[in-house]
Amino acid sequence: MSSIPASIRSEAGQTVAYRIDDRLYLNITDRCTLACTFCPKTQGSFGLHEYDLALDHRPEFDEIVAAIDDPTAYTEVVFCGYGEPTLRLDLLLEVARWIKARGGRVRVNTDGLASLANKRDVLPEMAGLVDAISVSLNAQSPNVYNHHCQPALPGAYQAMLAFLQQAPRYIPEVTATAIDGLEEVDIAACERLARMCGAKFRRRVLDVVG
Repeated sequence: MSSIPASIRSEAGQTVAYRIDDRLYLNITDRCTLACTFCPKTQGSFGLHEYDLALDHRPEFDEIVAAIDDPTAYTEVVFCGYGEPTLRLDLLLEVARWIKARGGRVRVNTDGLASLANKRDVLPEMAGLVDAISVSLNAQSPNVYNHHCQPALPGAYQAMLAFLQQAPRYIPEVTATAIDGLEEVDIAACERLARMCGAKFRRRVLDVVG
């Protein structure tokens, strides 16, 4: 795999896909339903490791699949940039279908607000196309969540928990994450909450991305 380029830029010169270890990440949008205080983008930076994830336009299907080329060259292809990928749900599902048809594995990193933002239960649409999903739980209570994540949509925390609880019915591998180092975030309580929802749990560390 050493011959695979670390960053794949489109003809427009923006990073559509970037590699970390043996995984390929897709940068499909700069929009988000949260304005997390700990997100580098919120702080004015679009850099991730050596990559510049700033988008001058949101890539479409042909541009994205050209950047992937062969999905089996990676252990998984992950929808994860500096935006919320489920805000382009139809495109995400179209690309995921293309990846699966070519033998690839699909993971989605999400804030868990897809159903709230799209105003319908989107999990059945992901079934069979998404192998794994990582949901940013981030906090053990609405107050702590709202303080750090600053959601644009009312009822975000409750909607995220409902999504997390329902996800194992449709997605084979579901993981919730929270960041150790954020004020008042109780990692042990977050892990208990994730387990209650039927999900695995992964502790992240503040300022360590990727």
